[in-house]
Amino acid sequence: MIGISKSFPGVQALSNVSFDLHKGEVHALLGENGAGKSTLTKILSGVYTRDSGEIIFKGKQVSFSTPRQAQLAGITTIYQELNQIPQLSVAENIFLGNEQERGFLIDWKTMREEATRLLARLHLKVDPRTPVSQLGVGQQQMVEVARALHHKSDIIIMDEPTSALSIQEIDDLFEIIRQLKASGVAIIYISHHLEESFQIGDRITVLRDGHLVTTRPTSEMTLETLISAMVGRSLSEQFPKEEVQRGAEVLRVEGLSQGDKLHDISFSVHAGEMLGIAGLVGAGRTELVRAIFGADPITAGKFYVDGREIRISSPRDAIRHGIALLTEDRKQQGLLLQMSVRENISLSVLGRLTRGLFTNRQVESDLAGKYIRELSIRTPSQLQQVINLSGGNQQKVILGKWISTAPRVLIFDEPTRGIDVGAKAEIYKLMNQLAKQGVAIIVVSSEMPEILGMSDRIMVICEGYVTGFLSHAEATQEKVMELATAHRGVEEQRNNHNTRDNQHAASSGTA
Repeated sequence: MIGISKSFPGVQALSNVSFDLHKGEVHALLGENGAGKSTLTKILSGVYTRDSGEIIFKGKQVSFSTPRQAQLAGITTIYQELNQIPQLSVAENIFLGNEQERGFLIDWKTMREEATRLLARLHLKVDPRTPVSQLGVGQQQMVEVARALHHKSDIIIMDEPTSALSIQEIDDLFEIIRQLKASGVAIIYISHHLEESFQIGDRITVLRDGHLVTTRPTSEMTLETLISAMVGRSLSEQFPKEEVQRGAEVLRVEGLSQGDKLHDISFSVHAGEMLGIAGLVGAGRTELVRAIFGADPITAGKFYVDGREIRISSPRDAIRHGIALLTEDRKQQGLLLQMSVRENISLSVLGRLTRGLFTNRQVESDLAGKYIRELSIRTPSQLQQVINLSGGNQQKVILGKWISTAPRVLIFDEPTRGIDVGAKAEIYKLMNQLAKQGVAIIVVSSEMPEILGMSDRIMVICEGYVTGFLSHAEATQEKVMELATAHRGVEEQRNNHNTRDNQHAASSGTA
């Protein structure tokens, strides 16, 4: 790709950008949100037409006006926003637009057999007849990878392919990437997880504000130089945690249990404190914070705010007692994407803004303007639809929505998932500001450096049990992982739990 430029109304998305890709290479394409990564790859894959520049593919100048043309030529894209039809089966989605036929009929048997082979290669144990809607997000992402494998492409563009994958699924994907490299496939790899670029990439290209900053072999870059190239400034401290004097206890949870998912969990969090919750995928972290927020029912447990027992049976109860939750999936559970920034920010306090059947638009506008300024939300106007904002700015809109409720406890579930390194730093600074104001913060994160860097204390859970607490000073990646995989300790807790249940049943029977 030579001298590629592209503009949209009011925005110069790309300016004279050149990018090259070799057979059997993984080329990481990095940059902050809005840097031009997606625009560049969408021009290559036929989604957008370039304003100027040329594309040379396998020695010939090409110009794709549709994604179908690019796919037929040998260029396949795996998008972060999954490009699937949920009601169709796994096999149907893999072969979509390229169905196998026998005469005038679709050859279902061949398609299912080929789908089974592709899924086995990805270690995905799923019946190819299963509707995609019944799969988890991680499994749906692997179905997209299977579709790319089926097309036998010369170039595969992977846009945030690991954003919803477990550690094991990421390992499986990386093994597939190595196999593809060995077979001569070229891969463009886009990710906000910078360490993945060093792990899997041969070269790194950095874009910033639509301009090419650098292209260098991965071996010649460090995390510090990469971040500096992306944001245009040095980030000597990736996690700017500030020391805050811990105040009084704000929230205490005692004996929280939820069926076979959570077992006898107890902890507290104080004003100005950041409590990190760590654990492997499936440990019960999200289930725990959803239970505290009243989004899911519990089978046992008590909640205390400022030392007084409260009852939480719904999110409305939690909000009334000053508890707010920034959900793991911001697009499905945190935002109304087709509504404006203003409407999303005011959503949680509409009761204060309405009189009768009508919303006071001036008060709503003042409220939105206040948080747009204070949180530095980059948006053309309050009326911009949230779907058009970057991931980092969408996260700030959700934060504004909850800060407007004046929360005592703010729970962040994966606070920086899918946002770039510059936006991450802004979110961390906002968390520091909230802690200084006396808000008690709970942070759930799959990113170990984030948990270690931002937490005053860390609570580790494994299979729904608390396996230990670590202070900021004593916490290391090794100690957290040891507790996160403490299956022996979990087994002992499970046996003790069962013994208490049996004793309680026996005493009840005697009575």
